[in-house]
Amino acid sequence: MIEGDSARASTVPRPWLGLMVLALPTLLLALDVSVLFLALPHLSADLGANGTQQLWIMDIYGFMIAGLLVTMGTLGDRIGRRKLLMIGAAAFGVASILAAFSTSTEMLIASRAFLGIAGATLMPSTMALISTMFPDPGQRASALGVWLSCFLGGTALGPLVGGVLVEAFWWGAAFLLGVPIMALLLVAAPRLLPECRDPRAGNLDLRSVLLSLAAILPVVYGLKELARIGLTAPTLLTLSVGLIAGVIFVRRQRRLASPLLNLSLFASRSFSAALLVGLMVGAMVGGMFLLVAQHIQLVEGRTPVEAGLWLVPGSLAMAASSLLVPRLARTIRPARVIAGGLLISAAGFGLMSYGNGVFLTVGFIVANVGLGPLALTYDLVLGSAPSANAGAASSLNETSGELGLALGIAGMGSLAIAVYRGEAPASLPEAARENLAAAVAADLPADLLNTARNAFDVAMHVAAAFGTGVFTVLALVTILLLRHVPPSRSSEHLATITPS
Repeated sequence: MIEGDSARASTVPRPWLGLMVLALPTLLLALDVSVLFLALPHLSADLGANGTQQLWIMDIYGFMIAGLLVTMGTLGDRIGRRKLLMIGAAAFGVASILAAFSTSTEMLIASRAFLGIAGATLMPSTMALISTMFPDPGQRASALGVWLSCFLGGTALGPLVGGVLVEAFWWGAAFLLGVPIMALLLVAAPRLLPECRDPRAGNLDLRSVLLSLAAILPVVYGLKELARIGLTAPTLLTLSVGLIAGVIFVRRQRRLASPLLNLSLFASRSFSAALLVGLMVGAMVGGMFLLVAQHIQLVEGRTPVEAGLWLVPGSLAMAASSLLVPRLARTIRPARVIAGGLLISAAGFGLMSYGNGVFLTVGFIVANVGLGPLALTYDLVLGSAPSANAGAASSLNETSGELGLALGIAGMGSLAIAVYRGEAPASLPEAARENLAAAVAADLPADLLNTARNAFDVAMHVAAAFGTGVFTVLALVTILLLRHVPPSRSSEHLATITPS
């Protein structure tokens, strides 16, 4: 039983207006990640950030979000999800101002870390509140489709918005986007969002919080380092530390009367399978998105704003697909809808593996259309969890996505680098044989630069072909693991997939 306004969740007035309020932080978090790609060169020149500091400016935000999602999702179940959302929104607004007016690299890195901590409160809170406001599976699937389309829309608009703001004002303007959005959320949330918490939850176990950080942060950092420098002794040690801490964390959760993470959630096959699909899809998409973005700028020579415009159609196609999918899931089993989408993405990756130009453009859009059914995996995660654990379930879903992104960048990035080095001719300078960015920066003669670009093309095509195979296999796995889940036409769907 859930305490507070959530007991009247089905009668909350204007739930769809409340969904629009929840879309605000979702849109902002997506924007905040992508706008920095275009602001980084300008702020680095202004603050004098070296290469290592630039990496920390980019990565610390994601590290803090990944490390604290589980803690914040569970904390919302204890103190109230709306309360946590509003605390996070206020903190995010303050951190945005600090980041925008940073006077040193160290201040900006600290501000980005603060932004990550605040951001970790927002995503699980929004998803958990959606499960409260839309208890009917059909409506919840539609609401999650809208939620996902807002996230994807923010991802699509981020590069374009960032380019315009940086060119029109200064790099700090990209961070100030968060201030008016969070102010609006703080005004609207008490009026349109219900409060809900688990009255039976015990105190937050601080040792479990530290263990979760010790497990997640080294794994995410190790995967990123694996993509950047390959498998080295320090990278292997970092990953090992994270895995060992994860084992200790799991053993502790089994002993606690009120664990930080309710491991019984994984007893539901729907829950576990949906997390697996989300993890693998995130890995493939994250890795390929990185390679495509590099291709557009380094091979085709487009400006950041032009690259942002090129990416918009694919992201909008995914957003439109995510809105259509819930309608299909009312009459077609989710396993078939998700598997169908994965096969469409496989076809898109296949086109991208074939060549550049039209093949790359059309393939990228087709691959994104197939990702729309990912909204159903979010629905399965929330629908499979008891309402008391909605925050924890949401945080696991987001953590799965963060880990998938890091895994994809590491895996697909390492594959592409290996192929690039194998294809790059010996006539290239040593630095240029490491990656295409170094080759472009080296101001090579046109013929040598073209050979480097051709080597990168081969690497990208091999990575896309690998993605085709992974999506095809994943579609078959989805059919096997989720074939028991019925269409989401009624609330009976909940009883079918709720763990015993």
